[in-house]
Amino acid sequence: MFLVELTQPVSQVRGVGPAVNRSLGTLGIHTIKDLLTHFPRGYEDRLSPVALKEGKTGKPVNTLVRVIAHDYFGYGRKRTLKVWVEDETARGTLVCFGRNFLAQKLVIGEEFYLYGTFTYRHGELQSGTFDVEKPGDPSQSFGRILPLYPLTEGLSHKVMRKIISYALKMYGKNVEEELPSTLPGAKNFPEKGQALEWIHFPLTFQEMKAARDRFIFEELFFLQLMVGRRSFARKGSQRERRECHGRIMEKVVENLHFTLTKDQERSLAQIREDLAADRPMGRLLQGDVGSGKTLVAFLAATLVIEGGKQVAFMAPTELLARQHADNAAKMLEPLGIRTAFLSGNLQDKNRKPLLSALEEGEVDLLIGTHALFSRDVSFKNLGLSIVDEQHRFGVLQRLALMEKGKQPDLLLMTATPIPRTLTLTLFGDLDVSTIKTMPPGRLPVETHLTRHGNESKVYNWIREELDRGRQAYFVYPLIQRSEKSRLKDAEGMYHHLSETVFPDYRLGLIHSRLKEENKRKIMEAFVQGRIQLLVSTSVVEVGVDVANATCMVIEHAERFGLSALHQLRGRVGRGKQKSFAFLLYTEPMTDEARQRIMIMKDTSDGFKIAEKDLKIRGPGDLAGKQQSGFLRLQIADLIRDYHVLLKAREDAFSLVEKDPGLLSPDNRGLRHVLTCCPPFEESFLAGV
Repeated sequence: MFLVELTQPVSQVRGVGPAVNRSLGTLGIHTIKDLLTHFPRGYEDRLSPVALKEGKTGKPVNTLVRVIAHDYFGYGRKRTLKVWVEDETARGTLVCFGRNFLAQKLVIGEEFYLYGTFTYRHGELQSGTFDVEKPGDPSQSFGRILPLYPLTEGLSHKVMRKIISYALKMYGKNVEEELPSTLPGAKNFPEKGQALEWIHFPLTFQEMKAARDRFIFEELFFLQLMVGRRSFARKGSQRERRECHGRIMEKVVENLHFTLTKDQERSLAQIREDLAADRPMGRLLQGDVGSGKTLVAFLAATLVIEGGKQVAFMAPTELLARQHADNAAKMLEPLGIRTAFLSGNLQDKNRKPLLSALEEGEVDLLIGTHALFSRDVSFKNLGLSIVDEQHRFGVLQRLALMEKGKQPDLLLMTATPIPRTLTLTLFGDLDVSTIKTMPPGRLPVETHLTRHGNESKVYNWIREELDRGRQAYFVYPLIQRSEKSRLKDAEGMYHHLSETVFPDYRLGLIHSRLKEENKRKIMEAFVQGRIQLLVSTSVVEVGVDVANATCMVIEHAERFGLSALHQLRGRVGRGKQKSFAFLLYTEPMTDEARQRIMIMKDTSDGFKIAEKDLKIRGPGDLAGKQQSGFLRLQIADLIRDYHVLLKAREDAFSLVEKDPGLLSPDNRGLRHVLTCCPPFEESFLAGV
């Protein structure tokens, strides 16, 4: 489609007045391109006849019926018309809630096309949701396949069909073809203009499938074209090979009171090979909660520091960053590595000397929060950027950190294992290392589901653990009580637990509104065992490591996402003692919430949980807030269309390899990714 026409406001389309325009805006439809690519979510088959007797099976009925009688039930305003109809196979009733005017349309003795869903109730087939049309007139609703669209208030399927039909007539013939005709995967696809007509108003289901196949491939192809561009750009960056002697690393490993797991050793070997290569490393290190990724990252840092370069280690929260900094100092400073900590809360009197030392090369390893990519932070020679819990940072934030050095290596880490489908999409340009095996001696966390009202049993269990000298977490969805919600809150429950339930134990309260210094002191007291029971919000979801904590209680577990539940459960089970997680839930629950807590009960495998989470939540949510815009897929599904993703990836990478001109940001073909395809983040196009 001509780019000018593509970007015209949707109000140019016939039938789009001010009210409809506002409703379309709610759906994110602002231009003609948005409207034409607002694909149906499903279809009604009003082409294939389905007799009335088939309504017993729950299958939508699509048949010609004759009206045989009228009746009413109820009184006053609730008086409702009931119409008896029949075809050659059965008899049924149409219950006309709010549609008594149909008495004038559905004349006794006349025939009508009927489409509706029936149920067997009170000894008869009934339908309260149906559509009728008199034969003879040119049909708008029968003898065809009708598209069903994602809607919002103020829009109906009828309105959407009408304005999309107008848009296709006005602009559909001028659609340009974006897919290169030479692509093996694009062969046998209909042209784009034809495909748009078929996906919105197919005459047959074969046409609909052909159109959907084409747009699914196109969406995944352009997505992989961006990933491929980024991948080849990284591989095209050349540098001198480095020596990674690993003397400091060997000393760190010798000082450990345990041996590395096979997965840790393999991941470290892969990283070491990358660091010595003649191109910058781009690697994702993923592993389950407590699998030892941070140790691998520290060991990788020693390889770079030994070569005379600096390392930046960025964590999403000050709590986690401080913990990393403390651990790094204990482990690495005795071997001569100079570590430092930086956060946005660091006062100027301490910040300025630190930044000066960093710029002079007197700091080897800088650990901190997003403050690391602030403008005033300068490295003398940044060689490696490590980003922990990478899904909590956006593309531009990672890019800002990378710009602190000249072609630094990049190591992303995540404790939320990423399914392969999502890895190929989000991180298809990166090499992936995976740590699945847990450190020896770790026992799986025993998970229990408890309905609210049975808290006393959980409290008794926790009390027994505390009496054994163990510690526990209690996690709540809210900080303070809300008048609009009956959910328990951390502040209120802290007082209740400390005064009524556990008056003989020392409790602490931590949440995001506390000052960082207060959070640090409370967490330090919990780590040292001076606090036995920590009441919290999900602020402890990431990185808190207390081996003596054996119990995790999550109240209103149905309100937490699957990833958050798994991360919270991962706060316990870090020692050699048996550990327990209690998920307290409140009825009624949604089907999705029930799915989540049952998955938590059935498995502790983070990789299986991530796969199920992808199915439940979709790729945008699983990628994290900062990246959900990048994954607003319109028609493709990463799980269902995985085989298409692989083919699209093969074609995209092959095209980039054959045509280096695609690497240019000014390449017009690549601009189609932004103008003709889903709204992927432009920042993603720039690369990580």
